Amino acid sequence: MTTKSYTKDYPRPQLVRGKWHNLNGPWDFRFDDEGTGELEKWQETFEGTHKITVPFTYETKASGIGIEDFHPCVWYSRTIDVPEEAAGQRALLHFQAVDYEARVWVNGVLAGGHQGGYAAFSVDMTPYLVYGAENRITVKVTDSDSCYQPRGKQRWTADNFECFYVQTTGIWQTVWMEYVAEQHVQAVKITPDLDRHTVRFDYEVNGIAPGSELLLEAIVTFKDRPVKRVALAIDRPCLSVEVDLHHEANGPWKRAYWTPGRPNLYDVEFVLTSGGQIVDRALSYFGMRKVSIKDGQVLLNNAPLYQRLILDQGYWTDSHLTPPDEEALITDIDLILQMGYNGVRKHMKIEDARFLYWCDVKGLLVWSEMAATFEFHDRAVEPFMKEWMEILRQQYNHPSIITWVPFNESWGIGNIAHDKRQQQFTEGIYHLTKSYDPHRPVIVNDGWEHTVSDIVTLHDYVATGEGFLARYKDHKDAILSGEKGCNHWKHAFAQGYGYRGQPIIISEFGGIAFQSDKGWGYGEQVASTEAFMERFAGLTHAIRSLDYIVGYCYTQVTDVQQEINGLLTEGREPKVPLEQVRAINLG
Repeated sequence: MTTKSYTKDYPRPQLVRGKWHNLNGPWDFRFDDEGTGELEKWQETFEGTHKITVPFTYETKASGIGIEDFHPCVWYSRTIDVPEEAAGQRALLHFQAVDYEARVWVNGVLAGGHQGGYAAFSVDMTPYLVYGAENRITVKVTDSDSCYQPRGKQRWTADNFECFYVQTTGIWQTVWMEYVAEQHVQAVKITPDLDRHTVRFDYEVNGIAPGSELLLEAIVTFKDRPVKRVALAIDRPCLSVEVDLHHEANGPWKRAYWTPGRPNLYDVEFVLTSGGQIVDRALSYFGMRKVSIKDGQVLLNNAPLYQRLILDQGYWTDSHLTPPDEEALITDIDLILQMGYNGVRKHMKIEDARFLYWCDVKGLLVWSEMAATFEFHDRAVEPFMKEWMEILRQQYNHPSIITWVPFNESWGIGNIAHDKRQQQFTEGIYHLTKSYDPHRPVIVNDGWEHTVSDIVTLHDYVATGEGFLARYKDHKDAILSGEKGCNHWKHAFAQGYGYRGQPIIISEFGGIAFQSDKGWGYGEQVASTEAFMERFAGLTHAIRSLDYIVGYCYTQVTDVQQEINGLLTEGREPKVPLEQVRAINLG
């Protein structure tokens, strides 16, 4: 089952228009290690040395190049045909993700750019196009091995090490374009209120002019049955409207909620008219659900939620961070659900929006986590904050996302245990996140050394269930007070902070690997399936037996390059019987 808005491969499933052009595929490509391309005016006359298959980066086999050495500057170019009939419309060029800093030229004229490797951005090409002719798009991307920029699991050395992998440089998610009217819906922030059975639409409308007779109508349906229609006169760029969703179309209770087991989604169509004529139409969807915290529990729709999560880094053998296709994303979600997990912690990566779409549709909970920096500095703070806010805006509407995770394991804030500046940085990000989204919990510094986190999360790779119980069964107060550490040497809170009754989740554990000389896992490697499953069951049962722990996250879904502790291979082949994993997870 899909939403009304679903269009296969459409890269922005939260705001869908009928006419769009996918620009993935062959582009001309060139390395610029000396950084002389602009001086030599490559943006005006580009001669590629390679062909690359966008959106795969040059480091991947899927790109057609497959060179893993780091190159600090790369260029792309291709032509597009712009029809005469497109004149009078805005031509928007969209990049779902480019790592790290992009500059975009259209017919040799600089049209825009963006800094940040994980957030989507757009460029208005309209002033630079020649209609009824061939037009050239040229993109320059600069990257670095700096630990000040958010890089997640991308290595900053010549070789992979520990849990860090081949870097990602350049365009790594879909490039596409669409034509829209001057007056069009630019964005809609959708906020459900489950207790009041309402939904609020916060509109951003482009092209407002004095005297405009603009009307924006929201048409809400549920399973093809009309629910509500509400229209609003648009006299300024930003306006809001609230809609009561009580209706017979929702069934006998007159309301329909989103849960993992029953992921009900409402369809909504936004229709913008000017003087009675339709100028823009876009489709979206939303789920009615509420995430809250009370008495040490995470609540979903006001009921306790036990989270059975699995850590997912989102890598593929031949395409690295880029999914090979939409079907690969669906396969991952289906396998996770098949193994009895109800959620995923998307680790150190902002995943393709289509992944979140299918989590919404299939009912898989998501923790959305920012890619980390690895050194604290003024130069790191501002770009981190800017890109994090872009990502919040980009992902806010997805009902599957129930937790924001801006920091992990003190990465980029290495002295947070004692350093007030680093502590205040995390507090700032926490409150900034809450200012945009007060409805989801925020985990500040997942794993240990929390400051103002809504959930206390602990990472611990103790090898056995017996070892876990010895550390945690009778020591809750000692761990939360800082008297006793977790994961051998870390503590739950940074200095000056303490436990305030938050829910407690073991958000990394396990990481079991079979014996191999090709990579590593956590603890001693095991020799047989029986030994693997005995250890897996022992750890999972031990965590579930402690009533003060309200969820867990196992490491991890798949192997990733040298890290071979997945339940699946990097090629998504099961390494253990998935039905046994499911039985253990479901208790």
